[in-house]
Amino acid sequence: MLILGIESSCDDAAAAVIETARPGYATIKSNVVANQDDVHRAYGGIVPELASRSHLITITPVIERALSTAGCTMADIDAIAVTRGPGLVGSLLVGLLCGKGIAQSLGIPIVGVNHIEGHLLAPMLEHEIAMPYLALVVSGGHTALFVVEDFGRYRKLGNTRDDAAGEAFDKVAKLMGLGYPGGRIIDDLAKAGNVKAIRFPRAHVRNAPMDFSFSGIKTAVATLLRTSNGDTPRSEDLAASFQEAVVDMLVRPTVAAAIEVGADTVALTGGVAANSRLRARLAHAVEETGRRLVAPSLKYCTDNAAMIALAGSYRLLRGESDSLRIDAEANLPL
Repeated sequence: MLILGIESSCDDAAAAVIETARPGYATIKSNVVANQDDVHRAYGGIVPELASRSHLITITPVIERALSTAGCTMADIDAIAVTRGPGLVGSLLVGLLCGKGIAQSLGIPIVGVNHIEGHLLAPMLEHEIAMPYLALVVSGGHTALFVVEDFGRYRKLGNTRDDAAGEAFDKVAKLMGLGYPGGRIIDDLAKAGNVKAIRFPRAHVRNAPMDFSFSGIKTAVATLLRTSNGDTPRSEDLAASFQEAVVDMLVRPTVAAAIEVGADTVALTGGVAANSRLRARLAHAVEETGRRLVAPSLKYCTDNAAMIALAGSYRLLRGESDSLRIDAEANLPL
């Protein structure tokens, strides 16, 4: 089965073509992403109206390029998998309506995919993973722990109570005057800094050891910068110390969850999974307990359509599809 995946939940428009004959196994024929960092950089963050407007311009060329790269035409596509939520509703609608239009014109099935499910299954694009496994999804909009029990069966163990980790990176980068997107900049800057230069607080959510909270660390950085009286720490040290605190708050609950549920494999996924310090620290911590860490390569950490196509494939292979009446849901639950 040849599946066209479409992803437009936030600020990236993406399309991919995968070929699959059984769930969890796919040949990636193409994976194309139109990034909007340059569009939003001047504003220090994502402007929803600009994101959806940019998608209107880029979604068709992105799909055409994905088909061309895969060496096929629209007539060769057997089914469509498209993100329907969660995300920015204007952005979601662009991709969803495009996917529905293609499905209707070709008379092929379409499935709406939960964006978080895409991230949960993204490690399978490159790794063989036995279920169940534990997954840490960490991005600009989401930070949560799930047990992936089977295709379509996901049990949430913990969630952020406030900011997502990626959101904290962007906000702190803005406070430091570093620009956007903040995660990549802080990661690079931190490599030349001292992780012990500043002792930032590590949040513990009372009676919820697998939940996360990042608003406190953001406030701590803001307070430090506001009260420094001209004696601001080196940017490299500040970035390294902040990043270390965030990584600590991600690693500790993840390892504890893996031990509690008896998961042999831990998957790290989502945009912040590209952070070099998090990947290294979590790999070490997980391996110390005799477990395995798997993480997608960087191109499959951030929002992409290959993961959406894979996440929709198990339903399509079972002969399931959605009505053309499916709608975008900004807060679609998993």
